[in-house]
Amino acid sequence: MTRSFLLAAAVAFALPPMTALAEAPEGWSPLLEPAGLAALLAANGDDIRVVQITGDYAAGHIPGSGWSPYAAWRSDMPNPGALRDVDHLQAVVRELGIDADTPVVVVHSGRDATDLGAAARVYWTLKSLGVEDLALLNGGLAAWTAAALPVETAPASFFPSDFTAHWSDAWRSTTAEVATLQAEGGATLLDARPADFFDGITWSVASPGTIHGADNLAYSDFFDGTRLVGAERIRAVAAQAGLTDGTTTVSFCNTGHWAAINWFALSEVAGYDDVRLYAESMAEYTADDLPLDNAPNRLVYAYRATTRWVSGLF
Repeated sequence: MTRSFLLAAAVAFALPPMTALAEAPEGWSPLLEPAGLAALLAANGDDIRVVQITGDYAAGHIPGSGWSPYAAWRSDMPNPGALRDVDHLQAVVRELGIDADTPVVVVHSGRDATDLGAAARVYWTLKSLGVEDLALLNGGLAAWTAAALPVETAPASFFPSDFTAHWSDAWRSTTAEVATLQAEGGATLLDARPADFFDGITWSVASPGTIHGADNLAYSDFFDGTRLVGAERIRAVAAQAGLTDGTTTVSFCNTGHWAAINWFALSEVAGYDDVRLYAESMAEYTADDLPLDNAPNRLVYAYRATTRWVSGLF
């Protein structure tokens, strides 16, 4: 063995299991492709925390990645989009061994485009809690395996951190704020749902219709298959929909899942200023009996509700 080898080995042995990076690793970006993530992991080892939040973790996952189910980051019915207690979220982050300066990659299964909404919602939550360097894996685990990159089935465990949450509302709008923005016209209210939800034809946990004065930009417009498109394409899609930078934009849907995709695409990938997520979205907005557009009258609503009920029987 050479003297330099022995010195390097001694230094490596002296290091703690995970060392904090002073800044994000070279090559880091909010949206990583599988090859890019593989290179980052090869160069930075245990300094990066990879967290899978949907899919069958036990069946195979990125080596060294941890498991934290999406449900741990969301509330229960009647509104899964409601913000969880910050103490609960802090405990979830600590269990993953994450500190404020730990680079974190959130991984979804990649089942379909909407699955990225889970990763985007967790990303938004971590950012709001005070974690500094975050990324999503474009295409999720499905894209990773399609690239013939390795997986393992052994679960990973981590030493809990002493992370202290410092929640910021910089990327959030509450129902009261949305109602004020709607009344004063001081923001772009962006409905991320498919057009049939926006038009009041389809509904789920919220009453049909959309927030009064809102525009529609469906989350699916930002995808090529199951992968989110790049910044240039996102800006082109947004411009075609009439969205301009420089004003407050509030993204919403039914429960803050699809809306998280639009928030992530516009804020984190395309770099739009002052994009906010209305986490509780239409489930809370309509419960408060606030002004709506495209809401059907009682007769139309009764007809559509009956049609839905009958179709559900077959």
